[in-house]
Amino acid sequence: MKFNLKDKIKKAIRRIINKTSQDVALNQLLDFLGIDKKKEKALSEATYFTCIKLLSESVGKIPLKIMQYNTDGGIVTARGHPLYFTIHDRPNPYMTATTFWGTMEQNRDHYGDGYAWIKGAGSKTSLWILPSDEVEIWYDDLKILADIPDIYYIYSHGGKLYKFSSEEIIHVKSSMSFDGIKGVPVREQLKTTIEGNAKAQKMLNQMYKSGFTAKAVVQYTSDLSEENLKKFKNKIEEFAGSDLDDEEVRNIIPIPVGTTLTPLNVKLADSQFVEVKKYSAIQIASAFGIKPNQIGDYEKSSYASSESQQLSFYKDTLLYILKQYEEELNYKLLSKEEISNGYHFKFNIAVLLRADQKTQIETLSQAVSNFLYTPNEARAYLDKPALPGGNKLLGNGASIPVELAGTQYIDNSEGKEEKKQ
Repeated sequence: MKFNLKDKIKKAIRRIINKTSQDVALNQLLDFLGIDKKKEKALSEATYFTCIKLLSESVGKIPLKIMQYNTDGGIVTARGHPLYFTIHDRPNPYMTATTFWGTMEQNRDHYGDGYAWIKGAGSKTSLWILPSDEVEIWYDDLKILADIPDIYYIYSHGGKLYKFSSEEIIHVKSSMSFDGIKGVPVREQLKTTIEGNAKAQKMLNQMYKSGFTAKAVVQYTSDLSEENLKKFKNKIEEFAGSDLDDEEVRNIIPIPVGTTLTPLNVKLADSQFVEVKKYSAIQIASAFGIKPNQIGDYEKSSYASSESQQLSFYKDTLLYILKQYEEELNYKLLSKEEISNGYHFKFNIAVLLRADQKTQIETLSQAVSNFLYTPNEARAYLDKPALPGGNKLLGNGASIPVELAGTQYIDNSEGKEEKKQ
C-alpha cells in the first residue's frame, strides 16, 4: 500500500512539474499573441481592486514591533531583540517592512492565503514572499514525505519543487476557511458579481469608444449578395462608428436612396445601470469588510459618520486580520522560552486612530495629569525629544490612593495637642 502511495506522490509531483511548464509556455504564447486567457480579470474590476489596495495598504502602514511584559506588569518595546530589525524595518534585503506586509496581505486577499518562507535564525533571520499561486498545501498523515505527520508546503517554480515544513512557513489565510488550513478567496465567493461588474465596465468602455452610437437596423430594398452585404455593412459602420482615441465623432452618415437606418437606442437610465453597478460595488466592499465611504460612496455619509466608520473598520475588519498575523508570528518566530519571558509581536494601531492635533494634545494632557503617561511618553507620541525630569508621573494634587480615601476628613487635632504636652 505504501509503495502504491509513493508512486502516486511521484506521479502527482511529475504532473505538477509538467503542468507548471505547460502553463508557463502557454502564458508566454498568449502574451506574445496578445490574447487574454481569462475573460474577465478580477483585479480589473475597480471596487475589487480598491478593496485589496485599501486592506494591503492598511496592514503595510501599521508598524509591527516586538514587545515585552515587565515583571511589574508594564509593557516595553524590545528594540534589543534579534528579530526587531527584521520585523520592523527589513524582512529581507530587497523589501521594506511596508512593502513586505502589504504584499503578504495582497496575496491573502486575492488568493485566500499568504505565504512567507522563514530563512535563518536569530539576527540572521530573513523572510521571503512565496507567490500564493505557486504553493500547494499537503497534509502528510501517512508519513510519506517524512517520519512525522505534518502539513507541508510544496512550492513549484521554474519547473522545480521545494518542500517546506509547517515550521518554515508563515501562513495567513482569509477569514473564510472550511478546514482551518486553507483559506477561500473572496473572488471565488463573489465570482459572478465581480465578473458582472467587470463586464459592465467593459461595455461602458466600448460605448465610449463608439461615441455612444447604438446598434442600428438597416432596411434596404435591393437584393445584395453576401459579399456586397458585408461591404455595405462595413461602409456604414465606418461612418457610424468612431474611436475617440484616433478621430472625432462623426455626426453625418451617408446612406443610399431607398435605405432606412433605424437606431436601436439602449438607455442606461432605463436599465438602472448606475444603480445596479453601485449596489454591486457595495456588495463587493461588504464582503471585504470595507465601509461605503472608503470606496468613495459618500451619499449617506458625513464627517462624523466617516470618523466612526473608520473606527468600525478597525474593530470589524482589521482587528481579525492583525490578530492572525500576531498569533502566527508569535508561534513561528518566537521560542517557548521567549514567550514565557513576555515577548510578543504587536501592531501599533495608534497610527490608524490618530485624531486631529487639538484633540490629540488634549487627550495626552489628560493622560499626563491623570498619572497614565509621563511627560516624556506624551512627547514621544508627538515626535518630540525627551526632556530632563520628564520621566516621572505627574498628576492632580487632589488625587490620593484609594486606601486613603476619606482620611482627609478625620480630625487629628486631639493627637496633635497630646504631642505638644
